[in-house]
Amino acid sequence: MTAVKTPAAKPEVADLMILPERFLNRELSWLKFNQRVLEEVDNRAHPLLERLRFLSISASNLDEFFMVRYAGLREQLRAGIAKRSQDGRTPEQQVVEIEKVVSNLMRSQQAAWSELKSELVDEQIEVLKLETLKKTDLKWLDDHFEQNIFPILTPQAVDPAHPFPFIPNLGFAVAFELVGGVAQSEPLIGLVPMPAFSPRFIRLPDRKSGSIRFVRLESVIARYQSTLFPGLTSNGHCVFRIVRDSDIEIEEESEDLIAEFEILLKQRRRGRIVRIHFDEDAPGGLKDFIIREIEAEDRDVMSLEGLLGMKDLTGLIVKDKPELLFTPFEARFPERIREMNGDCFEAIRAKDILVHHPYESFDVVAQFVRQAAEDPDVIAIKQTLYRTTLNSPIVSALVEAAEAGKNVTALVEIKARFDEETNLRLARDLERAGVQVVYGFIDYKTHAKVSLVVRREGEKLKTYTHFGTGNYHPITAKIYTDLSLFTADPAMGRDAGRLFNYITAYREPPEAGPELEKLVMSPFAMESHLIDLIGEEAKAAAAGKPSGIWAKMNSLVDGDVIDALYRASQAGVPIRLIIRGICCLRPGVPGLSETIQVKSLIGRYLEHSRIVCFANGEPLPSSQAKIYISSADWMDRNLKRRVEALVPINVPTVHRQVLNQIMIANLNDDLQSWDMGRNGEYTRTKPLDPDAAFSAHQYFMDNPSLSGRGSALVVSEPPRLNTRKRVRK
Repeated sequence: MTAVKTPAAKPEVADLMILPERFLNRELSWLKFNQRVLEEVDNRAHPLLERLRFLSISASNLDEFFMVRYAGLREQLRAGIAKRSQDGRTPEQQVVEIEKVVSNLMRSQQAAWSELKSELVDEQIEVLKLETLKKTDLKWLDDHFEQNIFPILTPQAVDPAHPFPFIPNLGFAVAFELVGGVAQSEPLIGLVPMPAFSPRFIRLPDRKSGSIRFVRLESVIARYQSTLFPGLTSNGHCVFRIVRDSDIEIEEESEDLIAEFEILLKQRRRGRIVRIHFDEDAPGGLKDFIIREIEAEDRDVMSLEGLLGMKDLTGLIVKDKPELLFTPFEARFPERIREMNGDCFEAIRAKDILVHHPYESFDVVAQFVRQAAEDPDVIAIKQTLYRTTLNSPIVSALVEAAEAGKNVTALVEIKARFDEETNLRLARDLERAGVQVVYGFIDYKTHAKVSLVVRREGEKLKTYTHFGTGNYHPITAKIYTDLSLFTADPAMGRDAGRLFNYITAYREPPEAGPELEKLVMSPFAMESHLIDLIGEEAKAAAAGKPSGIWAKMNSLVDGDVIDALYRASQAGVPIRLIIRGICCLRPGVPGLSETIQVKSLIGRYLEHSRIVCFANGEPLPSSQAKIYISSADWMDRNLKRRVEALVPINVPTVHRQVLNQIMIANLNDDLQSWDMGRNGEYTRTKPLDPDAAFSAHQYFMDNPSLSGRGSALVVSEPPRLNTRKRVRK
């Protein structure tokens, strides 16, 4: 008798909410983001050299992934830590899956480079092999090597008297198997580390034809082996590249945070190897020797047929070919400030201003601090610095203000990953100028972006505050989309002052944060506040009232917030999320997240602003919606282990700008968008009518913002939602 199988019962909603599979894996989601970046290489709407830039970015992203995320999982394996990820995977399962995905991703990168090389040749940009060069080029190369390369090379023999040299993180080296020395019975291994600050691609003299030609530094080093190792000949050589663990862990009880970080930065350069890449034709014996000497594990090793270190491809992006680059865009300066003769304080007193970078210039932020430094009525400036540059105009203004006798406080976050060294130098420069420098908490990064100016006006003190979603960084501000809110709201100024005092007054954060009037801070109240707001929308939907949530951010990982979104979806709340990178939420799952849609926008500019909108009793968009901008993504680290700010938007013009202009444009974009499926796969959105396709980036380049506009400017808003039909490829 044949047994009859009964169909498996569908899981109840309550069951779905406790399954770890309701979350997607964070690491694999990040790799899918980098795959989307790589896909832009094939986007023919971008100029050729910009497509090359996307390839370089995808390679640089992958390096950082190895240095931090993958390295951390490998350390868990070595330590025998069996802690499972949010989605239930063990460290070993994650490492195995990552290695499989990364292998495919790197093969795709090589295929993309192969295709781009051919297209570059068509545009008279070539990376040549040395054997194809003519005598005149070789003569030039001889002179160039002698004058510009040979003096900075350090050829090293590897034998019992000369141990294998240290190769730094992301360092290249050319290795040779050498023969022919006096009394030498066995081959000698020679090693030439490639200098870090020498161009990877060497440009040859231009020809009358206008062609732009390059040769690779590693090929040049191999050509001059006999000059580097006189009297020896090569039986073979190879190029290899090292990636090391570059995450930093600090001791909680460190007495001197600065000294601790200086030590750890040195250790980072000597971190454990997590990846060693060889060129495909590396001689087996030479390769084995390097692996053994450098103490690499088997899973660290990868051979690549093609180009190692693709992040260096930016060296081929030449200014000689402007037609192969994006048309230059000149950022606008807020007209309202211009109409008030550049007086930031007067313009802010009139009404809050929201500046949308990079479409509106970062110069307005620098001018705000610079004006504060020069204004005799300004008595105090307080400033957070998470990431910036050594020659930052913000830092220069703070120095000027301190030297003028103003009370200047700078909260420098030296735990900003990969910017620690820059921030340490900035801190010393600021202290020498008389700035009161504070470093924040040992365990909690200060990620909030706040600038507070206190000005004497008559017999009273008035505060002017800047809140940002991005860093005070003049370079990234040209390519990251971020928001800068300027306000003279007294309550916001008081809250900003409390935030600064909270950080400067405590060695360890107390259990409760400061009492705030309008701002919301993490690590104390932001997560619970967001969950409460999501819950209010769920109650409205359950009661048959209008509801809705729109949110835009870089990453969505926090399990408690995701579960709150799932509960809201089950109550019927329509939820639209714009998540550029990591998303651990599964959208569109029956019984769990049917009303949730997720998209990712990848294009000319890096989406970096964080915005969240709650319907608050009226269908979105409406003037009744609760709108916030923030420095925080919805990740465990941001909501539980960082000092962050959630800033309410109340002024009508700014409210309308964020909701009706910025959010609607991002939601309507169908030229640079990807739709996320329930299994974490992404499909590029394709407009039904290409002639009516909508690009958010192009819209913002073409249209001035609402809150910073001048009296004579006409502003157009993007078309409302659901008026543009889309289809998927």
